[in-house]
Amino acid sequence: MVAPKVAYPRKGEGMGISSALNAGVMGLNVNASKLSTISDNIANSETKGYKRASVEFSSLVLTERVTSYDAGGVRATPVREVDNRGAILSTRNATDLAIGGSGFFPVTDVTEVNNGGALPLKLVTTGSFRPNAEGVLTTPTGFALMGWPADAAGVVAPPNREGTAGLAPVKIENLALAADPSTTIGLSLNLPANATAFGEPVQTLTLPVEYFDTLGGATTLTAQFTSQPAAAAGPDSNAWRLSFIDSATGPAAVFEADITFDDTPGNGGELLTVNQIAPAGPALYDPATGLIDMPVFSAQPLTINIGALGTTEGLQQLATDFTPINIAKTGSPASTLSGIAINDRGILEAIFDSGFRRTLFQIPVGMVQNPNGMRALDGQAFAITRESGPIFFYDAGDGPTGTVISSALEESTTDVAEELTQLIKTQRAYSSNAKIIQTVDEMLQETTNLKR
Repeated sequence: MVAPKVAYPRKGEGMGISSALNAGVMGLNVNASKLSTISDNIANSETKGYKRASVEFSSLVLTERVTSYDAGGVRATPVREVDNRGAILSTRNATDLAIGGSGFFPVTDVTEVNNGGALPLKLVTTGSFRPNAEGVLTTPTGFALMGWPADAAGVVAPPNREGTAGLAPVKIENLALAADPSTTIGLSLNLPANATAFGEPVQTLTLPVEYFDTLGGATTLTAQFTSQPAAAAGPDSNAWRLSFIDSATGPAAVFEADITFDDTPGNGGELLTVNQIAPAGPALYDPATGLIDMPVFSAQPLTINIGALGTTEGLQQLATDFTPINIAKTGSPASTLSGIAINDRGILEAIFDSGFRRTLFQIPVGMVQNPNGMRALDGQAFAITRESGPIFFYDAGDGPTGTVISSALEESTTDVAEELTQLIKTQRAYSSNAKIIQTVDEMLQETTNLKR
């Protein structure tokens, strides 16, 4: 007897039940991953600077045929929404920082700062920074804020804006007392025109101006104006002898010059000439700017502004009394530290009781091409990767970066109501995939029973 021919399925056919089982198992796995992100998001709903995590699902497709279908399943890709920003919450600490827009603050591990080792670059969008025992601004999670230090003149000049070159831990120390030496004095005053007329007695008018030396001590610079009356009846001489006397160096004038004023119609009262008498040597007065670079006295240079030639912006001569109009000077006495301030450009200044402000650091704001490509770290920090691209630092508010907001923190991007909605959907999806596995198991059991 000849056995009948059996038509066996071709390779890949008859796999529908098995592929359904695989798809169900994959469904359980991806929904378990989604449940993990939901639980993490809800747990960090009050974590400042936390970026919501999610899972992106994508389908897997096997080779499709006309007569049958095999389930390919699903794949999950975790996503951290780094470019998403939370609401800004005001605080009372001036060194609580957030960013009003895009960008990241540079930080490093405070343990590496203390050990003197290499400083790994990490990035955060917000932080509650306070000085530790060494004066370094740190967060409770162990990150030290990084910035570009200012020089002695308060000027910040970063050597490089790409990478960590020039960045240093922001450290506030030795600032209990500070002095701000005077560098400029601007004089605006009127000299009486009638004092230079024929027959008038010689008059000497003085104006003492206090300035501060490098130790914060007060010293007096006296501006002395001696009239030069006309030698004969006729036009006024409009001439004066100007002397500056520094109390720190004695009664001799540190600068002396003969000055005249213009009395022609339309130009009355303007400074006309300045002819230096002492000290001997190069002229110290610049007729274009009106500045006198005084000889170094009291161990510091000082610039006096008496006004440019052809103007009345500094010294002038009109037919009225001797009148000091304005005295503008820099500097302040030695004073104690009263606080720290950070402006929207990231400039960190120490503020003293006298009102003097000293620039210490500039805190830059960094940007990468793909923020979501960065690697998430503990403490709401991120590290740059090949996918994120290199970091480039800007002055806050320049380019694509936002401004620095002091006394503020960025809240978590988690929306608890949305997470609870996703939780219910994930639970139903998980239960449905479990039901698929149960159904496949029952169908396979029916197939097994056919052999009995």
